[in-house]
Amino acid sequence: MAFLEFSQITKRFPGVLALDGVSVAIERGTCHALIGENGAGKSTLGKILAGVYTADSGELRLDGKVIRPTTPLIARELGIAMVHQELAFCPNMTVAENLCLGDLPRGVLGWVDRSALRTRAKAMLAAIHADIDPDSLIGSLSTGQEQLVQIAAAVGTGAQVIVMDEPTSSLSAGETRELFRLVRDLKTRGITMIYVSHRMEELFALCDGITVLRDGRHVSTGRIADTTPPKIVAQMIGRELLVQTPQHLNRMPGEVRLQATELSHPRRFKHIHLQVRSGEIVGLAGLVGAGRSEVAQAILGLDPQATGQVTIRGKLLPPGSIKAALAAGVGLVPEDRKRQGLVLGLNCRENTSLAALPLLTRFGWVNRSAERDMVGEFSSRLRVKAPTIETGVAALSGGNQQKIALAKWLARDCSVLMVDEPTRGIDVGAKAEIYQLLDELACEGRAILMISSELPELIGLCTRILVMREGRLVGEVLRADFSETRLMGLMSGVAAG
Repeated sequence: MAFLEFSQITKRFPGVLALDGVSVAIERGTCHALIGENGAGKSTLGKILAGVYTADSGELRLDGKVIRPTTPLIARELGIAMVHQELAFCPNMTVAENLCLGDLPRGVLGWVDRSALRTRAKAMLAAIHADIDPDSLIGSLSTGQEQLVQIAAAVGTGAQVIVMDEPTSSLSAGETRELFRLVRDLKTRGITMIYVSHRMEELFALCDGITVLRDGRHVSTGRIADTTPPKIVAQMIGRELLVQTPQHLNRMPGEVRLQATELSHPRRFKHIHLQVRSGEIVGLAGLVGAGRSEVAQAILGLDPQATGQVTIRGKLLPPGSIKAALAAGVGLVPEDRKRQGLVLGLNCRENTSLAALPLLTRFGWVNRSAERDMVGEFSSRLRVKAPTIETGVAALSGGNQQKIALAKWLARDCSVLMVDEPTRGIDVGAKAEIYQLLDELACEGRAILMISSELPELIGLCTRILVMREGRLVGEVLRADFSETRLMGLMSGVAAG
């Protein structure tokens, strides 16, 4: 008998049928993969179980009993927890306060017992071997550390069912290995996990069963040992995914568009020298914390402490001036789309046109007709799935949010585009679309600096790859010499460059 059952679950949002009669049965003590394209309904199904959303119709059963987790607190009381893909904490509170927020230890006269608070938080972090100071503010942590704190919170509640939504999307290789060990340990303790991920290798390494969703409907459920990655991809997107060689690789790169010389920061990176030419995609690889994102932010003028020179098309930019960088045609799609790439309170139209407003404005008034035409053009080109361009961007799936974040800079017609983890949390179909778009942009003559933790996508797309380790550039690998072994050696310092 199944331990956890979803029966005919249906959920509608304004203009969107997110889930349409989905039924899935999951056994106790297993790790069950949930996969599908962005917008297929994976996260929605997990959030219904975790009490974030309430189903419009259908039934949930846990250990044979009907349950109604209408709030996250009720879900937790039922033994259900969720590790969210995005930040789900209060950034201005400490790690310990966030971990114990739903059940603060009380002392005399009802005051919070700070000593007991820290002790409990330390135990929760130790349970997953996370080396994080419980007195640190959540807002001061890296994205990967935030993810680990969420996992500690889920495990620390004693949950019997844990939903993990893209848990490794921001983790380093070492943190990912530790998570895998933890998942296997939790299975031996009889804990049931629903594992949402787009990384096929993770699913085949960890999961026992797999369910494929497409457009809010159930496609298949079965043992993962009985299927293959190509079969899963075909079920996800309804067609075979054809892998093509990037066309920009057949063209000679043009003039130097971006050049950084002696770019340094007192603590984050030192002596960075790099060039990106028109028509090429240059990869920037490195482990989490190597300084890749910080270098991109410094190039855009976001780091007032950065020193060195940044030259765009031969013109030296004044240090620390984002205004000058934007005027020179530099754009940056940041790693964290929700906190840095988008304004979640605005709609698709407003987010897409945000960086291009100076081009659409005359005498202080925005030309709304031109704005709608421009947004429609880029929404069509990037295949954004949204009811209308007036739909709130917060209501979109992660992949469609990422497309909007990218469209914002395309609308500004940047000649130098830096993309930081452009496919983080995106399904294989959307990844292929992003790869094709970046290839098209390079063929148009744009210079692209691509930061990614996924070596296969750098190897598949880039002209050459620069490798950072501990804030320094430690090597440059040309396409003819690409290999994951060589790149990992440079990233980790195990092998000489």
